[in-house]
Amino acid sequence: MKKRRIFAFLPKLHLLKSIHSMILVSFTVVSVTLTLLLSYVFYRQFSVHLERNVVESAEQQLRQTAVSLEDYLVSMRRVSDAMYYEAIKGMDFRSDNAAGEMNLMYEANRDNLVSIALFSADGGLISAAPVANLKKNIDVREQSWFELATAQVENLHFTSSHVQNLFDDPTYRYHWVISLSRAVELTRGGRPESGVLLVDMNYSAIERLLKRLNDYSGGQYYYLCDSGGKLIYHPQQMLIYNGLYPENNAVIPYYEDGVHRETFRGGRRTVIVDTVGYTGWKLVSVIPENKYFFGIDNMRYFAAMLAAVTVLFLLLMNQLLSFRISYPLLRLNASIRGIEQGNLNAEEIYVGGSTEVEHLGITLKQSVQRIRQLMADIVVEQEEKRKSEMDALQSQINPHFLYNTLDSIVWMIEGGNSENAVFMVTQLASLFRISLSRGKNIIPLRQELLHAENYMNIQKLRYRNAFTVSFAVDPELLSCLSVKLILQPILENAIYYGVEGMDGDGEIRVEGRLLPAAWETASAKESDAADYAAEREICLSVTDNGFGMPEEVVESLLREDEESRRRAPKHGSGVGLINVHKRIQLRFGTEYGLRIYSEPDEGTRVELHLPAIPDTEENRRLLEEGHYRRGGRNEGK
Repeated sequence: MKKRRIFAFLPKLHLLKSIHSMILVSFTVVSVTLTLLLSYVFYRQFSVHLERNVVESAEQQLRQTAVSLEDYLVSMRRVSDAMYYEAIKGMDFRSDNAAGEMNLMYEANRDNLVSIALFSADGGLISAAPVANLKKNIDVREQSWFELATAQVENLHFTSSHVQNLFDDPTYRYHWVISLSRAVELTRGGRPESGVLLVDMNYSAIERLLKRLNDYSGGQYYYLCDSGGKLIYHPQQMLIYNGLYPENNAVIPYYEDGVHRETFRGGRRTVIVDTVGYTGWKLVSVIPENKYFFGIDNMRYFAAMLAAVTVLFLLLMNQLLSFRISYPLLRLNASIRGIEQGNLNAEEIYVGGSTEVEHLGITLKQSVQRIRQLMADIVVEQEEKRKSEMDALQSQINPHFLYNTLDSIVWMIEGGNSENAVFMVTQLASLFRISLSRGKNIIPLRQELLHAENYMNIQKLRYRNAFTVSFAVDPELLSCLSVKLILQPILENAIYYGVEGMDGDGEIRVEGRLLPAAWETASAKESDAADYAAEREICLSVTDNGFGMPEEVVESLLREDEESRRRAPKHGSGVGLINVHKRIQLRFGTEYGLRIYSEPDEGTRVELHLPAIPDTEENRRLLEEGHYRRGGRNEGK
């Protein structure tokens, strides 16, 4: 099964050897490879460019947001400075209207502030705006903002976002704030002392700024954390506080400002960090890898479509180009194949295409014209030679047969059998009338069969009816033409090498039938009987029940080499068989002639194959001249 598959594939491989296929495949492979390579390079360059643009855009937005955030924090610091220098420093909280100044400052910035409060060093509330009372059981000294302010008195301190729960609020409102604390020097009752100023900034201002940024991020997101990594703002902040959303903010304090690549929870992402002013806060942009894929997927689709269209265009161009190059060669090759099949019509040879192919066509055309001229000369020469050979072969048969027949007549006359001698002379006269046939070598098969019957009548007398002869020939054959004297040598061979010496048990059968044509149909046979017969083949057979012959003797009967002559029978008409075989082939072609079938003790059958040619004057003339050619249904009419 595997071998059959391999052999079935071989014709397909042969097709790939055509110049059209080779050019098409070569150009296609090169063009497709270059297209795919260029598409891949273009795609990679676009991916890198897209990633760089996304990162640069994120960096730009991050820097702008950081600047806006810094501006906001600076404004809050200015509020703190104004409060300190205008309402606290230089005023006595017991005699001056410091509390009123704080309220004025609060009212001027209430959109960005939740509260302003001043505490003493021991944690007591000195003043607050808006006016509020400190909750019971609240010790501000334990608050981180208070501790930082008292520990680092020279700095301003910002906390992360948290819920402000220092003051009693009858409405039970809880504000998210970011606290700014600082150590201050104040005067109370004429005595200087230290305290802590607390400014609670409205968290919603920062939230609005970062939320607006996240709303237009298209897959990436931004968040804000302090210098320790604690979140100040995150778009998923509540989920993170509830442990439902992971974030890698713990490592942010270790990142310097700039672009970083990290793997978090199995996914690759880009992290951009920018520090916000002197607060130490980290503004972070996170770009997941699929952020790039959004643009890359579109580009991949575009690149694939562009590559597909380019490949289709190149395939079409390759097809046209290869066809333009190969078509003249294919036409010229078809002309050569026509010459191989015997078509020597020089006018049908293709001349065209490129200069080189056109030159080949012209040269081939001239060569064919020369070959036709040489063939015409050879045909004339061979025709003369063939006629000479046929005359020589005919002269070999006639003397051989005449000698044997006269020998029999002499034998009868000497034996006093005058009646049979007269009969034999009569049969011999009929034989010679048919043999002469006014010098014609082509006679109707009816006459050839009559000649064979005359011959066998003579031989039966010679052998005293030691064998029987029967004729069974299809009547349709009788109106066909044949080379004369083709049955006599075969019958002679059947007698001498077949039934001679069988003591009355010998049998010789002469049969004739028409073999079917390749295009045989009932309608064709009825509509054009002459053409139908002309395409068929006559099979005449001479069968005997004699002793038969071994295979090597059978093979030697139709050969003329020294070994064949050594193996041929020493009597009979072995020479006659060769002569008949050559005469038929010289007249009709090598596909016709004799076929011998024999086995020892099984008898012998000799078949004569020749074309079924209707008996017409035109066909007789053409056959005599050697110009009759088959190959069409209407030839010979």
